Amino acid sequence: MLWRLVQQSWVIIDVGLVFLLTYTILVVVSERRTLWMVQGLVFLIVAAAIGNALNLTLLHFVLDKIAIISAVAMAVTLQSEFRQLLEQLGRGDLSGLFQSSRDSLPKSDSIVDEVVDAVKELSQNRTGAIIVMETRQPIDERDFSVPGVKLNAEVSKELLQTIFQTSTLLHDGAVLIRASRIISAGAILPLSERKASRQLGTRHRAAMGITERVKNCVCVVVSEETGSISLAERGALNRPLTSSKLKELLETYFSTKGDGEVVAPNWRNLTRQLSYKGGSAISRFFRLASSAPKDKQ
Repeated sequence: MLWRLVQQSWVIIDVGLVFLLTYTILVVVSERRTLWMVQGLVFLIVAAAIGNALNLTLLHFVLDKIAIISAVAMAVTLQSEFRQLLEQLGRGDLSGLFQSSRDSLPKSDSIVDEVVDAVKELSQNRTGAIIVMETRQPIDERDFSVPGVKLNAEVSKELLQTIFQTSTLLHDGAVLIRASRIISAGAILPLSERKASRQLGTRHRAAMGITERVKNCVCVVVSEETGSISLAERGALNRPLTSSKLKELLETYFSTKGDGEVVAPNWRNLTRQLSYKGGSAISRFFRLASSAPKDKQ
């Protein structure tokens, strides 16, 4: 009897540590899609552990192998997130794991103004442009068809206008803006496979394509033919826009007061959900464990 209580106590500790680890990962990751993947993996791990505790050998074997394959698939899919996590752990920057990624977003009264002023001038001159702006965590440039030329320069309307002049070598590609800096220029973006209007050119399809593939960014497009301004997010185009409307939308995306998508789980809500789900799983486990001996008798 005493040994059974000890075993049950260790099971509680084991499950609690799994939920604690999950809790930490959910705080670090940013996208809703990623959160679902982590939750699915944890469900498989907990189910495999319960199957093992109940001596369901075949079920435990199958779930254990599926969990391992899923973990490897996640490591491949979320390379940039894992790389950032390992780098911060290696530096001992544990506090940085729990900082909101919105701290690194561009200030709405500075960087957005520079971008909007540049886009306004480019639109009036009918100079084509495409600008990718990160909204949360850094974009892995391997999501681009061809990475751009590294610049790492402060954002300014003069520099943006210069890059997109037809006399420069980088004018056909996209500019990547991270926080307050232009990371690269001349990047070639993947094209969207969605059916689009014939009025939309390659720049618009590229803006749709990158925002379909990468959720934590928006893309500003200036049409070379008409000078119209568009904003792409999650594969959808918002067009045509005035410069004032573009500024309003960008300030909404980069405002520290905005809710936006899931950037980091709310501590109180996540604690409530984890404690509820964890308590339900543990109570269900003990009900099954207590009923097993009776069945054998």
